[in-house]
Formats: sequence, structure tokens, C-alpha cells
Amino acid sequence: MSSADRADAPIYDSLVEERGDVPADVRQTAEATLREVGRTLDFELQRFAARG
Repeated sequence: MSSADRADAPIYDSLVEERGDVPADVRQTAEATLREVGRTLDFELQRFAARG
């Protein structure tokens, strides 16, 4: 939802106030998960390559 959409949807503000900004929380969790997976896969590939 863009900021323009939020301005036209006052219920969004009350939901964020009541429940928190769930989309932002999900986005942060997804980004952290992707970083962790990236580090894990890099580690696994390095270990596999070392066995050669």
C-alpha cells in the first residue's frame, strides 16, 4: 500500500495503531531470512568446494 493509499484509508492507521505495521514486520522478517539463507548457502558451497 503506498503512502497515498494510506492517506485515503483512515482505517489503516487505526489498524497499525492496534495491531502494529504487519506488512513492515513481514518485510523485515523476509529480508532477514533472505540474508541468513544467503550466508548459509555461501557457507555450504564453500565447504562443498573445499572437499573438491
